[in-house]
Amino acid sequence: MTVEYQPNDNPKSVGKKSPSVKHARPRVPHTLLLLLALLLINFLLYIYLDSFYEMSPLPVNSQSHGPCPSGFFRLETMKNCSPWLSCAAIRSQVRKLRLVGEGAVKQVFLGEWKERKVAISKLASPALQEDFLHGVAMLKSLQSEYVVTLLGYCKENFTVVTEYHPLGALRNLDKTLGQVKYQMQNTWQNRLGLAIDYVSIINYLHNSPLGTLVMCDTNDLEKVLSQYLLTTDFRVVVNDLDALPLVNKDAGQLVKCGPREIHGDFVAPEQLWPYGSKVEFRDEDMPPYDEKTDIWKIPPVTDFLLGHVEGSDIARFHLFDIHAECRKHDPAMRPTAGRVLDTYKSVLLSLRKELVVSRSRDML
Repeated sequence: MTVEYQPNDNPKSVGKKSPSVKHARPRVPHTLLLLLALLLINFLLYIYLDSFYEMSPLPVNSQSHGPCPSGFFRLETMKNCSPWLSCAAIRSQVRKLRLVGEGAVKQVFLGEWKERKVAISKLASPALQEDFLHGVAMLKSLQSEYVVTLLGYCKENFTVVTEYHPLGALRNLDKTLGQVKYQMQNTWQNRLGLAIDYVSIINYLHNSPLGTLVMCDTNDLEKVLSQYLLTTDFRVVVNDLDALPLVNKDAGQLVKCGPREIHGDFVAPEQLWPYGSKVEFRDEDMPPYDEKTDIWKIPPVTDFLLGHVEGSDIARFHLFDIHAECRKHDPAMRPTAGRVLDTYKSVLLSLRKELVVSRSRDML
């Protein structure tokens, strides 16, 4: 500690003992003050992030005015909920513009309703009417922030009208983020957020109001990514619900994704014919399975979503253990979608905290 003596300008006092000595306050170096301030800011940010992500671990997906009741819809530009469009309303108010996509079950057209862009899905093959109507039933029953918004349907001519998302299917993610206007969105944080959205949808389907539902039309990565849409505010919603069978383990009800043999490394092991190539495939001899087939497919989908941006490999490293569990050959040993989701949220929070600490250190 440094002690300062007060100057004595009186010449008569020279040689005399100073009557008092005043001790000045210790001087604190400016660098130490700066360090303390940065540590305090870092601590406050850490506490804030911890409390914020505990309250809101995911981007807010719900509409600002709350959900509409069953049988109604509201698009972003609408103040009030509107009833689902009837056959008559679709014929008189919805205008078909051009074909934008086509699959085995349906054709998808860009359309217009009251000067708003919409998507119009029409049955592509009469032989697949049952699949088409199943998709309509699922859309009606599962309306939520996880599912594309239904505007209306007409069973008479097999037509469904849904919200239009111009960024298209999730398989276009890299192409979209490669555009100049979206490059600022191309970060590991946003990409991991999309993976959280994807797992949130799987968790919702496994715990839906209808019971445990399985995404069956997902035999390869390209097909999986085509089932989901990327919104303009960079969320993920599921769009294709044509193949969504129900699992009820209590009743002994399992599923098989179609009557034909499934091949490939992408699908879960239990979806493959278990009796070898020398035994001819017969659907009645194929053992059924449960929703854990969706869990097996999570790691490769997330790997695609993370891409190859700065920080994505660090996220992959932190997800390694939970992904190893997802790829266990015994379905019963795989985690639930809820536990995968909790792990994803925890990793995002942890990495964001580490980023705050790292940036604070860089400021020193």
